[in-house]
Formats: sequence, structure tokens, C-alpha cells
Amino acid sequence: MERTLVLIKPDAMQRGLAGEIISRLERRGLKIVAIRMLKVSKPLARQHYAEHEGKPFFLGLVDYITASPIIAAVFEGNSAITATRQTMGATSPTEAAPGSVRADLGLDRGRNLTHASDSRTSAKREIALFFGDVPSLSWQRDTDRWIFE
Repeated sequence: MERTLVLIKPDAMQRGLAGEIISRLERRGLKIVAIRMLKVSKPLARQHYAEHEGKPFFLGLVDYITASPIIAAVFEGNSAITATRQTMGATSPTEAAPGSVRADLGLDRGRNLTHASDSRTSAKREIALFFGDVPSLSWQRDTDRWIFE
């Protein structure tokens, strides 16, 4: 089973979309194994977006993710990273596939509702950033046998 980090960003929180986003991932067949609500600190934001440091939009990203509480969640499932990113849609909502979270609920690239890890390496690093040493909960859903081979 693969795990990925999902962040429900400030714009989604302010618009009351957290439940919708989590629900779409669960309906897809992914399972929550860790979840928390937090206010991201500037140092954590800088670590999370470190790959963008020095780019013109870096400080805007830091200000944005620290502007309001977010939800950080770890989802588990077969091909969880690809399935989650497909469910979220392209970074720019106007370029995202119809039916994706961003296409259905967003309009602006800078207010794109969510973050999802883009690789196993990123997922491992990001989960550690947002959950530290808190272990994810492994558990068996009764429906898993109907979702996974």
C-alpha cells in the first residue's frame, strides 16, 4: 500500500470545502490513516515549499499557507499518489480535468484548494514534516476487499 500527504489549503478551509475534498478521496477508495488540523508556522511553510525558495512566488506561497488553519491528512491505497493527484486535478483549475476537485471547485492557480505529494520521496518527506514521529494508524476496512485486489 502506498501513502501520500494531502493538504487542504486555507482557501478550501475558508470556503467550507474540507469535507467535500476528503469525501471525494474516500469515495475513490483511499483510506485516511492520519489527519490533523493545524495552523502552519512560517518555518514549516518554508520547509514545505523549500524547492521554490528564490522564485518570485515563494513568499506569496508562505503567506498563503500560513493565513488560515489547514487540514493535513495521510491517505493510503494502491497507487495512492497517482489516484490522489488525479482526483485533485492539474495545478491550474482552468486546466484540470472535468470532475476533478480543482476543475469543479476552483478558478485560480494561486487558490487551488489542495496539495498532494507528487512522488514517494516527496510523500515520505512531507508526511514527516506534518506528522513528525506520530505514527500513521494502520487499520483494515471491511470494504477494502471490494476496492483492492
